[in-house]
Amino acid sequence: MSDETIQVRNTASGDLMDVLVLRKRTECIEVVIGKGQHSVTCELTPTRTGAVYAGSVMGRELVYERSREQVKAEVEQAEPRIRPSRPSRPR
Repeated sequence: MSDETIQVRNTASGDLMDVLVLRKRTECIEVVIGKGQHSVTCELTPTRTGAVYAGSVMGRELVYERSREQVKAEVEQAEPRIRPSRPSRPR
């Protein structure tokens, strides 16, 4: 299984950067910024409107420009749920 990376925008400079995804859920996306000994984790949570995910690390604001619905679709595609079995028939 390959590691997933996403692009986030640093709002101060406007630069895009690739970050490694630790966990991706609809409520929160946990990412790692940097590599090796100096790496830092950051939690991106949906904004009030649900239009983007935002978080801050070391005083810098990071934005993942995907809506809550888009992330939900990505999560469901990556981890399809097993359909529930049919209820057993009475005998």
